[in-house]
Amino acid sequence: MDAAKQYLIDNGIKPSVQRIAIMLYLLEHRSHPTVDEIFNDLHKAIPTLSKTTVYNTLKVFAEKGAILSLTIDEKMVRFDGYKQRHAHFKCISCNEIYDVELDHDVEFPNNETTKDFENIETHVYHRGYCAKCAKKKETNNKLKSE
Repeated sequence: MDAAKQYLIDNGIKPSVQRIAIMLYLLEHRSHPTVDEIFNDLHKAIPTLSKTTVYNTLKVFAEKGAILSLTIDEKMVRFDGYKQRHAHFKCISCNEIYDVELDHDVEFPNNETTKDFENIETHVYHRGYCAKCAKKKETNNKLKSE
């Protein structure tokens, strides 16, 4: 809990019981949860917590750069408390989102078309089949061809 509180302070966010709980949740759950998932899991321990509070808190966290707001899922925004350099992979079959290590820095292009831009954030998203779903797909294709 102290680590989450300090993390908020370090990012210029005034800690409150709700904010600390939400930040701690994100630091402990690397599953890229949605507002609903965070609310449903924390509401049990904090009955006074509202979905609006979760939404507004996550918005503040993202604006302050304390978390990543992921738009890899077309249907809903997901959140990531893991800020180290990494990419994301979404399985188009099971909809899970995975962290993917990058073996090199992804840099914003510096050329004539970008000279007037100030890049503050870069997201790298990949879509396809996770290992489990790819194996299932392969098995199903073999069964269909027999």
